[in-house]
Amino acid sequence: MTVTIVGAARPVTGGVDAQLDLDVASCLVTGGVDTHLDLNVAAALDAIGGLLAVAEFPTTSAGHRDLLGWLTGFGPVARVGVEGTGSYGAGLARFLRAAGVQVVEVDRPNRQARRRSGKSDPLDAVEAARAAMSGRACGEAKSRDGNVEAIRALVVAKRSARSAKIQALNQIRHLSFTAPEQLRQRLAGVSRHHLAARAAALRPATGEGADPVVAGVAALGRRKDRVDTLARALAQR
Repeated sequence: MTVTIVGAARPVTGGVDAQLDLDVASCLVTGGVDTHLDLNVAAALDAIGGLLAVAEFPTTSAGHRDLLGWLTGFGPVARVGVEGTGSYGAGLARFLRAAGVQVVEVDRPNRQARRRSGKSDPLDAVEAARAAMSGRACGEAKSRDGNVEAIRALVVAKRSARSAKIQALNQIRHLSFTAPEQLRQRLAGVSRHHLAARAAALRPATGEGADPVVAGVAALGRRKDRVDTLARALAQR
């Protein structure tokens, strides 16, 4: 959808430079993007907040180039409000920043507008653009690069390893509750610090007399050892 707005001409004072500055400011475009996993919905506003158009673009490198080319087709781009620069919008935000475009983080759509019109991707894109234009959204977009991003990835991996370790210990303990009496006695009273090592040392029988519970406990113990190895490696970084 394209909307054309014609305003009354106003006298300009200050010479040619002032006239040029006003001409540039009057054609500046503000963009807004509602980001998704496979598709971005973009909106373009003119200098006074009028809606120029709404379009959809794939979340690929070519799609990012097409989105920026589409915005610049309306005029110089002042800024672009992007939802989710720390998740689905991370790739688009990096591309726009590398192209010299100011990217503004938009936290969430305008709730009043959503209550009036319901959930709509084009509406969310328009509201993102208006939030960037009005200054309601003024936070710098997450960069998702450099040392901060590297540390974040290591922290996520370390937390995942810790969760896997705790889960393995809990599963070993719960499996031991239903294990044969001989195995229950061997694991009874063992502290959680030594439980996985004791379970990993088990050598389950094979053949017709094999007990699946014993084999499961031994497998979980070895799994915990692998998690410990990963956690030690991460701690050294």
